Amino acid sequence: MADPTATAATDDGLLRPFLLLVVLVGAAGLAAELLLLEHWEPGWQWVPLVLLGATVPLSLVCWRRPSSGALRAFRALMWLCVVAGGVGVLLHYLGNAEFERESDPTLGGLALFWTAARGATPALAPGALAQLGVVGLLFAWRHPVLRSPTAPPGATR
Repeated sequence: MADPTATAATDDGLLRPFLLLVVLVGAAGLAAELLLLEHWEPGWQWVPLVLLGATVPLSLVCWRRPSSGALRAFRALMWLCVVAGGVGVLLHYLGNAEFERESDPTLGGLALFWTAARGATPALAPGALAQLGVVGLLFAWRHPVLRSPTAPPGATR
């Protein structure tokens, strides 16, 4: 019978760098998209740009010289991306709903929901930031650098 830890180690050797590459390319692409869209006017629009701007160099650090401190910072940053993505979906939707209510005060209920969800501001677009955060969390999950040398296999610090 094959040793399951050996299989996990082999899979980890291919999967973890690929996940980090997805985060790195995704962060650079999302940042470029937000810059092209001039996504910076009100103060809150800077949040995804700052998070993505921090993700690129921290991803490179985790690729070249992963340390427990860098991986913990990366994990915290990825959680911030998940939260900011969720808040962004809500803010995009609420902005669209407000605009639609101003355009047609009789709109409400499901009609308002569908109209706002398909509004001028892409309501689900910030979900890409949350998705990026989840991929980053998968990269950092049970990372070998975070494993204690004295802990039993599978345990993390």
